Amino acid sequence: MANHKNKFNSLEKYFINLAFEKAKINLGSTGTNPSVGCIVERNGSVLSSGYTSLKGRPHAEFNALNKKINFKNANLYTTLEPCSHYGKTKPCTNIIRKKNIKNIYFSVYDEDPRSKKKSIDNLKIHKIKVNELIEKQKGSNFYESYLLKHSDKYPLVDAKIALSKDNYSINKKNKNITNFKSRQRAQFIRSFYDCLISTSKSINRDNSLLNCRIRGLENKSPDVVIIDRKLKIKRTLDLFDIKNRKIIIITESKVSKKINLLKKKGAIVKNIQSINSFDFFKKVLNYLKKKGYSRILSETGLIFLNFLLRYNFLNNLYIFKTSTKLKQYGHNNTTKNYINKIKFKKKYKISVFLDNDILYKVKIKNV
Repeated sequence: MANHKNKFNSLEKYFINLAFEKAKINLGSTGTNPSVGCIVERNGSVLSSGYTSLKGRPHAEFNALNKKINFKNANLYTTLEPCSHYGKTKPCTNIIRKKNIKNIYFSVYDEDPRSKKKSIDNLKIHKIKVNELIEKQKGSNFYESYLLKHSDKYPLVDAKIALSKDNYSINKKNKNITNFKSRQRAQFIRSFYDCLISTSKSINRDNSLLNCRIRGLENKSPDVVIIDRKLKIKRTLDLFDIKNRKIIIITESKVSKKINLLKKKGAIVKNIQSINSFDFFKKVLNYLKKKGYSRILSETGLIFLNFLLRYNFLNNLYIFKTSTKLKQYGHNNTTKNYINKIKFKKKYKISVFLDNDILYKVKIKNV
């Protein structure tokens, strides 16, 4: 325990960080509710833990405390301010009081106006000490999508792309640019999003499944949104053979025959009219936000990525980069000027024998 205390400077930070690890488990799979992690501790030992269930209920605090354990005078650490309002379930502050918790520690306020800063007075009245904003910056980063959801801004849009060392996105000799572990990591990243957006051009070219093919994460494949303004999507794609998966095709086309055929394939077809690409995508994001999507991952080629970068739609970018150059075998369908402007900082090494890739996660700020 001493090592952990030194690393995080305090027990409070250590246990809050443990709670964030729990919150990651169902990130992107909790519906309209945020993914929360909770740790219950007494005298330096963890008594229980919990995280928000799939689809958003029960909440993390309930899952951690709804056990036959003596929690009297224990400390509860949660990544988000506990809810204090009645909705489809009772507020978490009820079970916190019932279980005689002594101290509460949380990282960020709940932006839901029904709960924001209201649990604090609720708990203090019952002589429960509340410690606010522990690891605030980490909490703000983790709940970026949730904060955007409760604002007048667009939902969180992140993107992922694979590049060679010399910034080519297409290998003319081989379908794959990155190694096997990188491709597995890319599927793992998908599991943290509730919506995956691509274009008919990208999907038609690669016959992409766009799911999580990692054991244990199959049910965390995000819904798929296909940008297809001219309705050029192929009806024979393998994507349409995956059951129990929502596929939304957004188009300007009104060709009823093809629309009906796509609907028979199980797809939802949304018609949006616009004056240009910028206006079209703004309407797409507003539509997705109204549908409850708050974490969107774009998986397309360089053309669409450049569009996102140019018009500042992008929040974060995952770049899988190989250690080798493609040179004459490399190809891009458009300029790589936007990619060349990005400063790669935070990186993770992904190695398979002598085949080394680097994963960069970049916060986009008007590149």
